[in-house]
Amino acid sequence: MSENIMGGGHDDGFPGGNIKESVCINAPRIYDSCSDKDCLEDLPVLLTKPGQCLIDKATSVRLNNVSVCNVAVSLQQVPFHNGFYAVDMTFYFDVSLDAFMAPNALPMPVKGLAVFSKRAVLFGSEGSVKVYTSDCADGPEALSTPTQNCPKAVVQVAEPIALSARLSERRGPCPMPPYRIPESILRRYGGEFVQSESNKEVLVSIGIFSIVQLERNVQMLIPALDFCMPKKECISSSEDPCELFSSIEFPTSEFFPNDTPCDRNKRFGCGCGE
Repeated sequence: MSENIMGGGHDDGFPGGNIKESVCINAPRIYDSCSDKDCLEDLPVLLTKPGQCLIDKATSVRLNNVSVCNVAVSLQQVPFHNGFYAVDMTFYFDVSLDAFMAPNALPMPVKGLAVFSKRAVLFGSEGSVKVYTSDCADGPEALSTPTQNCPKAVVQVAEPIALSARLSERRGPCPMPPYRIPESILRRYGGEFVQSESNKEVLVSIGIFSIVQLERNVQMLIPALDFCMPKKECISSSEDPCELFSSIEFPTSEFFPNDTPCDRNKRFGCGCGE
């Protein structure tokens, strides 16, 4: 049976030798996915009290860097559309700013948080069973907790692109944000963000690339060549740090980059220097 399905021991183009058998594995299968390119314009930056005091005195700001500190993902079945799920994502961006108090003064570093939420609707197939797994339970009386057979949402985000930042006069009291900020993120900034009256706010524009996918664990039949054994021996690290450092080659390319813009253009067929 397995020989008819998998080719019966012939090479079939697989590297490493002939197929020896077909095996059944449990692995995640992607049922649906989508990619997005979002330009997030004028996101308000949440600041702690010390940071807000600096911004209130600043004449201008500069956006230094933006990174993703966390993405909160939740999954909800779409009513009347069997197999479809809404993926709600909340992106938390760590924002590094330079605040200038005067035109020629040295900037003051300010850290803040920007938040963005979006939704994607994807097909994740249907499953109504409960999943029980053995987790090395102690004795026959220990019960395993079942999990619903729902798809898993996976969000991949490239490093954000810091586009711009600007100061804006705040009109009226600062409104409460329509989202909850996790305690772990609050601890990262050393306290609560200012939600009271303040004179100015910082608005940033960020570019992000993301991929969202829904996957389920399924049983699949795959060709097996052999067990994979490691090809190299484990090398214990030296206790002498200078000996370890001496084995590292000098990073010449870091000091003398040899890939000029002209070289890159020639590589893609551009007429550089013509």
